[in-house]
Amino acid sequence: MKKMVIAGLTAAVLSFGALTAAPAVSAAPSMSPAEAGQILVKTYDDGAAPSVLRQYGLSAGSAVGGTGARLVTVPSGQETRLIEALSRNPSVEYAEPDEPARAATSDQYFPRQYALQNTGQSFTNTRGDIKVPAGTADADVDAVEAWNVTTGTGMKVAVLDSGVASDNPDIAPKVAARANFSDAATKAGDPLAEDYYGHGTHVAGIVAATSNNSAGVAGVCPGCTILAGKVLNDSGVGSSSSVANGINWAVSNGAKVINMSIGVRASRTLEAAVNSAWNKGTVLVAAAGNGGNQTKIYPGSYANVIAVAATDNKDLKASFSTYGASWVDVAAPGVNVYSTFPNHDFALEVPNNRSKGYDVGNGSSMSSAIVAATAALAWSSHTDATNASVRAKLESTADRISGTGTYWAYGRVNAANAVK
Repeated sequence: MKKMVIAGLTAAVLSFGALTAAPAVSAAPSMSPAEAGQILVKTYDDGAAPSVLRQYGLSAGSAVGGTGARLVTVPSGQETRLIEALSRNPSVEYAEPDEPARAATSDQYFPRQYALQNTGQSFTNTRGDIKVPAGTADADVDAVEAWNVTTGTGMKVAVLDSGVASDNPDIAPKVAARANFSDAATKAGDPLAEDYYGHGTHVAGIVAATSNNSAGVAGVCPGCTILAGKVLNDSGVGSSSSVANGINWAVSNGAKVINMSIGVRASRTLEAAVNSAWNKGTVLVAAAGNGGNQTKIYPGSYANVIAVAATDNKDLKASFSTYGASWVDVAAPGVNVYSTFPNHDFALEVPNNRSKGYDVGNGSSMSSAIVAATAALAWSSHTDATNASVRAKLESTADRISGTGTYWAYGRVNAANAVK
């Protein structure tokens, strides 16, 4: 008998839920790592600046507006050392990095994407009937800061789920390949692996929705492409064999990261597929589940899979999230996470009150997608990385959140730290 797999948005395992809150606010521009090869220096006496800077082998630099500071070129990699040395010089008022500013993306719903950049904003869902209360500033994964290092261009992330909608222009063009391993027959005139459930499209958008296109949302890894493996049918149900087949297909098609926002009972076949993918160098990520308890689900609890719990916009464990530091590795936002949905009818639209196109979703499914995308960003910025080193990087750079030590082994992931 096939073991049943259920998508992360159903009441049975990883459900979307509904919460409450207030009007959207704009996200502020983000400051990020210093520009390489240049620093800002201000001396008490500007006329003395050239001679002071010559002591360190530096040119006089150029004036910065009317500030009295000078933009000074320094050897790349020596910025911190020279700033510290100059700061000790009694003739120097200050020396500091030349911080680049990155504006928040132009995407329509980006101000509601607290998971990527949390300014403490409150917001509503698309229909305006769900009000999300103000969160805690910086209770996010610092995705915007990470983009100053990499957006993940060239990285393939497999989303093994209910498919990805072909009619949402924010995510459909990012799909590099599609395959159907579910028992859902391809409908006449529809592309292979179309999503009529909605879950896979939401997950894929969290990973790789196009950024800065003045529409919709931005993915955590906007440079990534998606391998859409349909392992769940149009009711959000699949089997251990469909997931195992999807894993094998993903690896064969060059996936560096595989996301599985699904839950299933233990299966030796599925575990073998997981282990084979890991041994071939792939990072595997899965949802920890939405049971609100410590009960293990698979594939998340397999040793070679990163299991992900859910947090909210205040960095608290989501009330529904499964937890347990003995097997859950990290956490990521999973409450009221904005992302893409199909523009056609899909099962999760009604009676779950989801809007076509874009809306919020709740579940460790959303958290898993964020971690998978973060893994892709980390891999993109470390060209000599292995799956083991990427996993270690994610775990070691996660933010330790006070009061959550018994819920997961490490912390809430931080993309900006992971790409360093």
